[in-house]
Amino acid sequence: MSEKISYYEDSKEIEKKIWDLLLNAVKDRTSEFRTPVFICGNDKDLDGRVVVLRGADQEKNSIQYHSDIRSSKIEKIKKNPKCSILFYGKEEKIQLRIKAECEVHFNNDVTKKSWEKTGHISRKCYLVSNGPGTESEKPTSGLDKKFDKFDFTKEESEAGYKNFCVIKCKIKSIEWLYLAAKGHRRALIDLGGSKKFTWLVP
Repeated sequence: MSEKISYYEDSKEIEKKIWDLLLNAVKDRTSEFRTPVFICGNDKDLDGRVVVLRGADQEKNSIQYHSDIRSSKIEKIKKNPKCSILFYGKEEKIQLRIKAECEVHFNNDVTKKSWEKTGHISRKCYLVSNGPGTESEKPTSGLDKKFDKFDFTKEESEAGYKNFCVIKCKIKSIEWLYLAAKGHRRALIDLGGSKKFTWLVP
């Protein structure tokens, strides 16, 4: 893929491109930006994992994903809501390093709205008997055989709602890097207070 010079040297176009990628990733399962690495914790216990982007809101400068309320990252987020989210698209040749503050939503209007949009097959993740990361004496999916074989109705999948939560990430800054044959470009968009765009050396 090649980009015109006007794209990667124009701050407004760069910001537009970033949000186009994030908004598209919510809808497009094949997007390279759909599954970023989410990093949380503190300097003594940093923890990273791949998540699935489930929402993006440019007006509110936020993105979100789903989780199991029993996941170990929930307690980490509650202790330290600051996080880092890393996106990379090989085809686009773009890396995004996002710093944000997380908010855990559980059993409220936000989770109800997201749960309704979640297909009953996708709800399987929240039907595991024990929380993610629980030790097991043998290899297991954590699911009842019935659920493991996708042999359940949407009504039966409702049982997973009690474990479902939404992590909303309020973006504080976005560091953008574009890998160009004619010379890489890098910039920082600070969204704290008045928005500030700063060019950086790649």
